[in-house]
Amino acid sequence: MYYKFSGVTQKLTGSPPAAAYSPQGLRPGVPAESPAMVFATPTKVVSEAGPTVEYLGTNRVPDLQRLFQTSDGVPIHLKRGVPDKLLYRTTMALTIGGALYCLVALYIAAQPNKK
Repeated sequence: MYYKFSGVTQKLTGSPPAAAYSPQGLRPGVPAESPAMVFATPTKVVSEAGPTVEYLGTNRVPDLQRLFQTSDGVPIHLKRGVPDKLLYRTTMALTIGGALYCLVALYIAAQPNKK
């Protein structure tokens, strides 16, 4: 069974094959152009490359897998060294500072007004 969007009921309704393949509002015979690739632009045009396409970037996944899967006792969020430690410590300092600030603000808000 073929379906077509009904402008009256705003639902899909059954229709003959000819009506389903020529939707409302589209002109027949307009050539369809493939959209330009936005991400992962290959270095070669797909028609020239054959079955495989070479990309500009290198595949770093095996290196990162090797790094993160080693069992050296370091937590996963600190495995990449100094940048991870700096980010972790900054996050923890902001979290503790924010919690203390909330407690101070709550204490100040709980005090009666001095009139």
